Amino acid sequence: MGEIPFSMKAWTYSEYGKSSQVLKLNHNVALPQVNEDQVLIKVVAASLNPIDFKRMAGGFKTTDSPLPTAPGYDAAGIVVKVGSQVKKFKVGDEVYGDINLKALEYPKVIGSLAEYTAAEERLLAHKPKNLSFAEAASLPLTIETAYEGLERTEFSAGKTILVLGGAGGVGTHVIQLAKHVYGASKVAATASTGKLQLLRDLGADLPIDYTKENFEDLPEKFDVVYDTVGETDKAFKALKEGGKVVTIVPPGFPPATFFILSSDGAILEKLNPYLESGKVKPVLDPKSPFLFSKAVEAFSHLETNRAIGKVVIYPIP
Repeated sequence: MGEIPFSMKAWTYSEYGKSSQVLKLNHNVALPQVNEDQVLIKVVAASLNPIDFKRMAGGFKTTDSPLPTAPGYDAAGIVVKVGSQVKKFKVGDEVYGDINLKALEYPKVIGSLAEYTAAEERLLAHKPKNLSFAEAASLPLTIETAYEGLERTEFSAGKTILVLGGAGGVGTHVIQLAKHVYGASKVAATASTGKLQLLRDLGADLPIDYTKENFEDLPEKFDVVYDTVGETDKAFKALKEGGKVVTIVPPGFPPATFFILSSDGAILEKLNPYLESGKVKPVLDPKSPFLFSKAVEAFSHLETNRAIGKVVIYPIP
């Protein structure tokens, strides 16, 4: 791996605003300190999430880390240094993870849009052997969120589920996990016309074109509705008696279960066999990967809300 440098390139912003106006490539950023429970990662690939641009716009200033900051939650790369308490990883290991324990509470000042980042051992997992760094980087925050939501509804084999926003980062994983990991008897999912085949390919039995029909008017009702788009009020109309709605879009509307992910590498380790067998697949936006130098363009694409799956940055120098 060679010598670890004292400074590096990273995308940073020093004030809140739109990504196209505030995000700048900084060629002289100090490497993050590595605590005893952390590893230093040479980042090879990163992926973007809506929370990145919402944070950049000042969406949770009161609990944000100080500026300037480098955005990015999802990373895949190679361990180049380990803290004294680290037991699971060694230098040279290929790892991936969502590097921020609490999405909205003091995310790391140096995120994944940097040549190096530091993360706690418990937030990371070994990269699936069959996946590229770009594919692995696409997964952590969204697949962990998908899994956590299914767990919170006590989803299990034989149940039915409706996924609102099936072609997005979280939705593509909810479909696959529900069908191929939990053993759903039926998976329905909403998307626009051009994305229906993707839903079928992922395992959806009933793709619903939301531009042409209202899911809440379907005669069929479901055990679980997983809302990734913020239509929780309508979601209850598609629910069986005794069913559950889970949402990741604030404010959540009780009695829906609303949650914000706590990152956990153990979830990734648990799902690695399904990723390595090909039962569950990463879904990268067709325009991905974006070069590191094109991070602003990548954010602009994500901000259209038309991205499919995940927007990935690769390679990182």
